[in-house]
Amino acid sequence: MKKSTYTSNRTDISDSWQRCIAIGLDHEGEPIQPTLSSEQLQDLTCQYGELIASSEAEVLPYYRNVLSSSRCLILLADQKGRILKRWGDQRTTESRLKPWFQQGANWQEQLCGTNAIGTAIATGRAVQVQRSEHFLKVHRSLIASAAPIFDSKKELAGVLSVFSDAYLPQDHTLGMVRLLAQSVENRLLNRQFEADFFQIILNTTADNFDSPWSGILVCNDSGQVVASNRRADQLLGTQTKNVMLDELFTTDRSGILGHPEQAPLQLKTKSKVRLSALVKRPSTIRTAPAETLAGVQHSTFPDKQASFSNLEYGDASVRRCAEQSLKVLERGVPVLITGETGVGKEVLVNALHKASNRKDQPLVAVNCAAIPPELVESELFGYEPGAFTGARAKGSLGLIRNAHKGILFLDEIGEMPVSAQSRLLRVLQERVVTPVGATESIMVDIWLITATNRSPLSSIESGQFRADLYYRINGLSVELPALRHRKDIRSLIQHIYQQHRDSGQSEYLAPQLLSTLENHRWPGNIRQLVNVLKVAIALADSEDVQIWHLPADFLAEYGGITPPDEVSDSEHSNGFKPEPAIIPNRREGDERNSHAYILQVYHRCKGNVSSAARELSISRNTLYKRLRELGVR
Repeated sequence: MKKSTYTSNRTDISDSWQRCIAIGLDHEGEPIQPTLSSEQLQDLTCQYGELIASSEAEVLPYYRNVLSSSRCLILLADQKGRILKRWGDQRTTESRLKPWFQQGANWQEQLCGTNAIGTAIATGRAVQVQRSEHFLKVHRSLIASAAPIFDSKKELAGVLSVFSDAYLPQDHTLGMVRLLAQSVENRLLNRQFEADFFQIILNTTADNFDSPWSGILVCNDSGQVVASNRRADQLLGTQTKNVMLDELFTTDRSGILGHPEQAPLQLKTKSKVRLSALVKRPSTIRTAPAETLAGVQHSTFPDKQASFSNLEYGDASVRRCAEQSLKVLERGVPVLITGETGVGKEVLVNALHKASNRKDQPLVAVNCAAIPPELVESELFGYEPGAFTGARAKGSLGLIRNAHKGILFLDEIGEMPVSAQSRLLRVLQERVVTPVGATESIMVDIWLITATNRSPLSSIESGQFRADLYYRINGLSVELPALRHRKDIRSLIQHIYQQHRDSGQSEYLAPQLLSTLENHRWPGNIRQLVNVLKVAIALADSEDVQIWHLPADFLAEYGGITPPDEVSDSEHSNGFKPEPAIIPNRREGDERNSHAYILQVYHRCKGNVSSAARELSISRNTLYKRLRELGVR
């Protein structure tokens, strides 16, 4: 720790002790932590959802890559000292202190005396508190560092702290927590303003823009700074909010805002300081607001295939699912789609949208498992301006209101947090939405489709899903069959191949290769099939696809293949008859005789029978026989 930092830290500790004495705290005291109800804890999580999600996005990668081998515990607290989230090793703390590290525990100086979180709040600066520096003796087994997190208004939003053992260098810990806090501030700033404002990234060199210590100026179209981080003010030597770019730099605002993105720009401040800059324009306006989320679904097939005519090629069960779903959906009845991962649930949803009388209205598709739990409510229901730290200046309509007059598709509905399920139930019952931070409800008109790859009833039994919500979304439940059970698998394979093949390749796959693909178990279903065919087409390099072009990991899966259901000739629209099913021939402990191994060698030798036979130490006739059993030759 640098001498100036050390001196400042000691001064902060000394001043904190004086405050503790002034309010009458006793060294021997052991304050009782306030107990929050489950409803209060849920409200706390909802209120600070943006801060929690932004902190987790910065903390988790750093912890996994740098701190996972160290015994440390990372805490996020709000501006009142209440614990919002924790990450890391609970063994860092003594069992008697466990309550102090639970969500809702309060570390304010008035309650706990001198401590990293409380003192960082009181001073507005990063601070480190050694064991004996804690005012209360009950905390003197702890070593902690903390840094404040400020929002776009430069107001305290929260505190990030690290509790560690003596083996982690303490000066390093203080620097680390300051770095993480700065990263969280930058993420909050970006989240709040990226959609509507310019961002100018500043640093001393052009090769360091990705550093958390880069300055960030947020500007409107007129070149006025509407927000900035603390580092930008430090680099420019002034408070920048509401200042025009022309007042900060010798380059005029049009020259800055008109500069190409991703191209470094050299700027000189009015005080003759040279800085490197990078300009980021407002996010491109998207046709569907939901696409700004990580949870947006993308179809397994290209969009042009999202129609009823491309859903199935002779499989009655898939056709029945589609026809029944459309009939009930157009009467406003919710549809629940179940099935294994990758069977094409999102493709069915796109087809239903295109076939419905709401095809000209929005389809908002969201993967509930991909949105951080703390953000589910604000993203689904929207929020008012200033509803919480990091909220966008204009607020947010929310995904449900974005789907007004259209269709809302909630994939992985079983992953939705229980706290959000109760609010969703009210939306479905009353068709009204109350944004976070609002007091008035807004009417919405939506058709609802949900999907899951897990059993909803088992989730209800385990307490992870509300029974009343299940019966509300389960107007019609349809199950899409796994690819290995589809009666039109051969035609489906040919169709997907034709969608992705190069112009110089044959229009149809060879019967032997088609049989090999048809008889696979396809644990990843249609999603896996699409990827396997894309790889094979790319490796074939405009030539006809052969078995040795199939990915090696795909061939390795053949050890567990079982024969598929029998398929009649009439069910194959392309005219190919099914080849004999591939049946494993693996002998216990004899890997070299397995069909999977033979296919891998044949793949490696690119179809050269002589080379493959030599590597397998068998005759060519024997290899031909094995390949015929596999339907390859």
